[in-house]
Amino acid sequence: MDIFDVISLLGGLAMFLYGMRLMGDSLKENSSGTLKRAMEKVTNNAFKAFLLGIFVTALIQSSTAMIVITAGLVGAGILTLRQSLGIIVGANVGTTVTGQIIRLLDIDSSGAAWLRFFQPSTLAPIALIIGIILIMGHFVKNAKSFGNIAIGFGILFSGLLNMTGAVHNLSQSGTIERLFSGLGENPFLGYLTGAGVAFALQSSSVTVGILQAFSSSGMLAFKSIYAVIVGIYLGDCVTTAIVCSIGANAESRRVGVVNILFNLSETVLVLIGVTVVHRLGLLDDLWDRTVNSGMIANTNTIFNLTCSFCLFPMLPVYEKLSRRIVKDPPEPVKEDKYREALDALNPSFLNTPALALRSCYHLLMTMFRASRSNIEKAFRLLEHYDEALHQEILEEEKNIDHLTDCCSRYTVELLPHLQQEQHVAILSQYYKVNAEFERLGDHAVGIADIAAGMAQGGIRFSPAAVEEIHVVENALREILGLTEKAFRIRNENAARQIEPLVQIVNELNTALRRNHLRRLSLGQCNMYADSSFSNLGVEFRRIAAVCSNVGVATVVRLHPELADHEHLYFESLHNGNDAEFNLAYEHARSLYFQLLDEAKQAAQEPELSSAPAQG
Repeated sequence: MDIFDVISLLGGLAMFLYGMRLMGDSLKENSSGTLKRAMEKVTNNAFKAFLLGIFVTALIQSSTAMIVITAGLVGAGILTLRQSLGIIVGANVGTTVTGQIIRLLDIDSSGAAWLRFFQPSTLAPIALIIGIILIMGHFVKNAKSFGNIAIGFGILFSGLLNMTGAVHNLSQSGTIERLFSGLGENPFLGYLTGAGVAFALQSSSVTVGILQAFSSSGMLAFKSIYAVIVGIYLGDCVTTAIVCSIGANAESRRVGVVNILFNLSETVLVLIGVTVVHRLGLLDDLWDRTVNSGMIANTNTIFNLTCSFCLFPMLPVYEKLSRRIVKDPPEPVKEDKYREALDALNPSFLNTPALALRSCYHLLMTMFRASRSNIEKAFRLLEHYDEALHQEILEEEKNIDHLTDCCSRYTVELLPHLQQEQHVAILSQYYKVNAEFERLGDHAVGIADIAAGMAQGGIRFSPAAVEEIHVVENALREILGLTEKAFRIRNENAARQIEPLVQIVNELNTALRRNHLRRLSLGQCNMYADSSFSNLGVEFRRIAAVCSNVGVATVVRLHPELADHEHLYFESLHNGNDAEFNLAYEHARSLYFQLLDEAKQAAQEPELSSAPAQG
């Protein structure tokens, strides 16, 4: 045994681990949209969820990541614990795909030269060449991410080749034989070995890959490795359960517990089953046979598939046991209507951008609707002041501010994890509208404070002013409706209709101010209402401006080329260079100024008397 062989082995292991991590992270980045769509289609059909778990885990090359993401979805209320059960089982089967890829080590090219292309010694450099060309050339969309997948694949196989070379040298010294000789006679020791290595490396796929590399020595028998494979299941699921429990609620922790219960059942079933079958003499031909990479991969796959089908009826039992093990909080906490939206900002989604962005989207929609609701309440306060309703608006504003802070922190944490330009563009839009939605809430409070000040001073607007204010409020309601539609479904038509209405609101405010000054000059309005009337117009303009910013952010999201030329876009609209804008503007102006004329005609101006001051 040579120290340089050990260094070579450890170096190969390092390359293998890094290649697996690079490939897995890049696969998750590029498949996150697929993952999101697949998760949304999960039903209460456990078998469909099982197939989904297999497919997605095979796609992202990590059962740990799959189960942690599932735990996050359960914690956020997107999936129920029952829906997650089939995914958990499927993830344990899907992780065996990596071993089936690594079995390419066994390919013998002596029969046909074309088979050499599938040997790791050829695949590794080909993958590295493709990867570096994609990264440096930018020939296709998301070239860097696809290049990282290829580079990771090449590094993975290069590490495997390094390990197998070192293992070959170590086997000649008898080290491998001594290391594994005792495991065949002591399955429990093999079980602990597999569990310990998988726990330390935090990956069952990597641990199985290392075992496959050691099989190249030609000294591993089935009796020595089956218990090691079974132990790997436990070591990996313990790591997963720990990750699922960090900062998670009870439902998320139950996902980790179910995974442990399933894997414990799987290990017991395999160990008892193999022992019984061996005692019956049915494994005599296989027991002492030397295993290779392919046999290890097949054994791992067969164990997982067989146990999955045998234990599938036990899923409801695992759910009940998990609820007994992980109790709900003993004391009911104060209900938080936004808890579900906040729980969706799960750190486990950061490596799966589509899910993380989805969580941001739902939180932003929650913020917008809360702010819009507050604006409606503030409009009601102008009609009839109610102290309780005012306090409700102020309490809701605190919630909106908290949601804003949480969303801001999460978007900042998410940014370093984004590789695709599309995801960066989405995050940029979300970051902008996050602040805009918070400002909507501020303006609702501003209107409520104006109403409170008028109530305290015994000030009322004149009937004509009230009717005119209603016209502006209706225009703002239309703008808010278009803003929600534009952001909710990325509706460009709705986004482009916002700006003409914003200009109309500004012109209406100018008209209202002019009418108000006329009433003041005629003695029909009291000067004490002037400040409130003016401040209200400012809040109306600011609400419209916020919606304008959201509409532009939506248009820029759909047309990224406008990102650096927003001012030119505005100039083009307001200079009459956009036929669609002009048509919408003329239609809105005709409608709302007609309503304004009708409001003036409908209002009957009272004579000044000893009644409370009006304006």
